[in-house]
Amino acid sequence: MKIKQSRMLRREKYQAWLSIAPTLILIVIMCGYPLVQTVATSFTQWNGVGAPDPVGFKNYVDILSGSQFYLLLKNNFVFLLFIPIQIVIGTMIAVFINDEVPGWRVYRVVYYIPQVISAVIVGYLFMVMFGYEGPVNLLLKGLGVIEESIGWLENGTTARIVVLICLVWVNIGWQSLLSLGGLASIPPSLYEAAKLDGAGYWKRLFKITFPMLGRTVEYSCIVSVMWVFTGIFPYIFALTGGGPGYETTTIDYMIYLKSFSANSQYGYASALAVLLIIIVLVFTVIQLRISDKQNSWEG
Repeated sequence: MKIKQSRMLRREKYQAWLSIAPTLILIVIMCGYPLVQTVATSFTQWNGVGAPDPVGFKNYVDILSGSQFYLLLKNNFVFLLFIPIQIVIGTMIAVFINDEVPGWRVYRVVYYIPQVISAVIVGYLFMVMFGYEGPVNLLLKGLGVIEESIGWLENGTTARIVVLICLVWVNIGWQSLLSLGGLASIPPSLYEAAKLDGAGYWKRLFKITFPMLGRTVEYSCIVSVMWVFTGIFPYIFALTGGGPGYETTTIDYMIYLKSFSANSQYGYASALAVLLIIIVLVFTVIQLRISDKQNSWEG
């Protein structure tokens, strides 16, 4: 009997592997090969034409010994500041919709609109809004806040602020949807018990709702950090073009510039891509470790 069960388990295991084998093979081909090719190219000097010249670790040395890479890294870190703002605003919108405040049906439709608009269109929209003669300057002039138009995109500090505002606006809908899912998982019995104990709305909000959304916030942080390092390219491309200078240029945008400029440097760009993968992996592992420690403390 035991021999038959073990044979059946083996057969099921083989069948399971065979069923997912086509997908695994496709993933290896579509993701594994480009990754290996990128790593291999990072040790060469190549402009996309002819045979690449092996240069060893020269690209990595040039990147890490120069100041440009650290400026790009600083820009990525600055743009991480949108995450707490996104979480706070998105969570509060989710709470209002969940509590069915007046007009909640309209908010439920409107809040996700920025997420479905093309990233390039959003970038151009903010470029026009914060242009020298754009609506923002016209509004501030009309209110008497400023006398002359501000070149929002002509200064590194203000350009970064505009990018941050853009990222927050785009991601509020995603965060709200995520938080609504977290709110739906909170047992109603907790709120009923709290009401019986005399807890008011704000006490229930801070003692039950926000603590129970801890897992949701953890997931949001992990995904948002990865997105800042790998997904904001179209917004930078359309909004600031990485300028002024390299003040809003991120690592992924520099990979694009090095790959598709007139003087292409595919080896240098590939080395940047490898370093970007390492950075994202390190941040992800750190966040997962912190999350695991918190869960062990709670347990």
